[in-house]
Amino acid sequence: MPKEIRVGLVGYKFMGKAHSHAYRDVAMFFSSMKAVPVMKAICGRTEDEVAKAAKIYGWQSYETSWEKLIQRDDIDLVDISTPVNLHKDIAIAAAKAGKHILCEKPMAMNLDEAREMLEAAEKAGIKHMIGFNYRRVPAIALARKLIEEGALGRIYHFRATYLQDWIVDPNFPLVWRLRKEFAGSGALGDLGAHIIDLARFLVGEFERVTCATKTFIKERPEASYVTGLTARAGGKMGEVTVDDAAIAIAEFKNGALGSFEVTRLAPGRKNCQRIEINGSKGSIFFDLERLNELQFFSREDKDYEQGFRTILVTEESHPYLKAWWPSGHIIGWEHAMVHQIHDLLEDIAEDRMPTPNFVDGLKCQEVLEAMDRSSREGRWVRI
Repeated sequence: MPKEIRVGLVGYKFMGKAHSHAYRDVAMFFSSMKAVPVMKAICGRTEDEVAKAAKIYGWQSYETSWEKLIQRDDIDLVDISTPVNLHKDIAIAAAKAGKHILCEKPMAMNLDEAREMLEAAEKAGIKHMIGFNYRRVPAIALARKLIEEGALGRIYHFRATYLQDWIVDPNFPLVWRLRKEFAGSGALGDLGAHIIDLARFLVGEFERVTCATKTFIKERPEASYVTGLTARAGGKMGEVTVDDAAIAIAEFKNGALGSFEVTRLAPGRKNCQRIEINGSKGSIFFDLERLNELQFFSREDKDYEQGFRTILVTEESHPYLKAWWPSGHIIGWEHAMVHQIHDLLEDIAEDRMPTPNFVDGLKCQEVLEAMDRSSREGRWVRI
């Protein structure tokens, strides 16, 4: 019989819903798992709403205090899907209580908090994972395999953009993601964290960075209601205290160059994450809005055959796809969350440290902090 991992989830809106979906679906498709989740309790501050979420998402119970959730004897894994300002306190308390942890990105408000979280987790000897879910997109996992096999040769360039438009309206409310005291940073931490982690996952460690950030809309109406990435405006105006956009250049320790652009003010771009990697033997290109496809170019093809080929990443031989549908049947954004939960539960069952973990979260935080410092000081910053 598979081991049961009893889960307590803190947060019930956008990420809470995505994680809940993953816990519900994972054992249905990955039928030979060594561990399965038991959805014990979901936690949120507003009782009426969290009670409703518990019923809809399939949780056995709910709490309105994360402190009480952590102290429950029937919780093995604490899933932190809250605003960033709560990550440190919840993670350290969970670690001290001997609970395993899944924490959404970015890991913390700053580098010092990230270090505290890692130290607490290591001292407690618990398993820990950071929610960089895009590592679990099958096309990205295939890209990693091609790079490791040498299909691209020596890596020269990593090029990434992550563009959204959900706050392009200046009357969009001042939600928590636009306030430094809750989010730590703006587009840089929210979107940049993902492509920084993918750069580390696919290319390697950073050497130094230079960055420019900009806040275009400096005041917004305060929010009267917030759910996920939607909100209703109130009447009073408030100050936006994070960046709207950032552009950075990086040098990697292996000599490659990288460019990074993130913004939440790109009209028409809903969730446009694009990555291109160029090497001495070839290139790969990935577009999240076509997440079942990976474009691959090889210089080793015959001259008259050369050109980018589109690989439809839906075969049983591709990462994770054996668990899903017949060949050619595409999967969606939420499946990376399912893969993340699958890998975390299997790692706990096998008593091995998951990846990406708090070490990866800390390294990402180092790059984010260096980019922020570069923007403020107008110079290159070493990692």
